[in-house]
Amino acid sequence: MLLDGSDRAAEARARLLHLIDSLPVGERIPAERELAQRWSVARMTLRKAIDGLVLDGLLERRERQGTYTSKPRVPRHLTIASFTEEMTRRGVKASSRTLDIRRMRATTQVARQLRVPEGDPVIRFIRLRSGDEEPLAVETNIVPARLFPDLGAEDLEGSWYALMEERYGIDIISGTAQVEPALPDARTAELLCISVTQPCFRIRTLVRDRHGRVVEYGESVYRGDYYTITVELKPTKRTPEPQR
Repeated sequence: MLLDGSDRAAEARARLLHLIDSLPVGERIPAERELAQRWSVARMTLRKAIDGLVLDGLLERRERQGTYTSKPRVPRHLTIASFTEEMTRRGVKASSRTLDIRRMRATTQVARQLRVPEGDPVIRFIRLRSGDEEPLAVETNIVPARLFPDLGAEDLEGSWYALMEERYGIDIISGTAQVEPALPDARTAELLCISVTQPCFRIRTLVRDRHGRVVEYGESVYRGDYYTITVELKPTKRTPEPQR
């Protein structure tokens, strides 16, 4: 039975998936020419199948080195949900290690973000967030000290947003996030077990409660080899034009 183009592409993808499953993460797969000859498939068809798996995050092309297996990336949905909740939904065991927590006075920039007077007491805490014991992100959060008077390092091992609600009665209703590509500094790269040339995402967030208060200002660095950023797009409602 002759296979049409779509069938051949599907067969090539299936063969590639079987090959990927048999190899460890980071292993180089055979060259396109070799696989095309082995499977009696056109190189164009094989290349399209490989392109699709690169987009899916199962393969990674490295310039002048070849194509390698890679771990599927985790979609990071830009919603108001804690790291712990998001990892748990995906069947990943989340953990957190507090690297630093201190009380300080709000600088001009921090005061502007938190909408508090310059010099007001704030709490800054830095955490290393991991999934299945693999370091994924370094998160820095700054909050008004008056809202969290007894906050300590031992409180930050679980879900921060759950702690906000359950202990401090703060209901989060809205927030903003600014995402930009970034390279990690030496300390962040060391914590995330990556090189300083590994692309990352830097996400700056502001979170508000039901009273409209800014209750958190944060800046996080997420590993670019582990995450993709997912944003839900909605059409803008048009304002009806006045009838003439």
